[in-house]
Amino acid sequence: MFWKEGRAVNQLVKSRVHHLGVQTADLENCLSWYVEFFGAEKRWELDKFSELTLSRLPGIRRLIEVSAGDVRFHLFDRAGHSGRQPDEEGYLFQHACLQVGSPEDLDTVRHRWIELYESGRYTFARPDQPTDIVTDDDGVKSLYLFDVNGLEFEFTYIPDGDR
Repeated sequence: MFWKEGRAVNQLVKSRVHHLGVQTADLENCLSWYVEFFGAEKRWELDKFSELTLSRLPGIRRLIEVSAGDVRFHLFDRAGHSGRQPDEEGYLFQHACLQVGSPEDLDTVRHRWIELYESGRYTFARPDQPTDIVTDDDGVKSLYLFDVNGLEFEFTYIPDGDR
């Protein structure tokens, strides 16, 4: 029936992502880093879950939503987490890209990450430093960095605002 109506999924989805789910082995370390790095604010917390959530995420204990502007993150931990990073050669969600308003914002993001890393207050799953800021052929500038869990983020500046 859905396809007979000629409606595609992209006609149903709003133009923005609601949240990004981030599984962590250390919820307090992760929460503190997201609050400090992104300037995020804790919105709410859960410790009781539906049967569906428990079947999809066995051992989930706590979930905390933080928001940074229009971006929301669902940070959660699970009992029995191995703490291992995904196989780099295997399939995985590779990165999330967040757009900034100016090229100078990329410098700010990069320096903020380095400042927090060098503070020694956080445990990082990967020691990788942020990349240099690169500019592609059409003027789009980007840098890549890892959060405390080893999840990769791209920050990008798009001169025309949308592409």
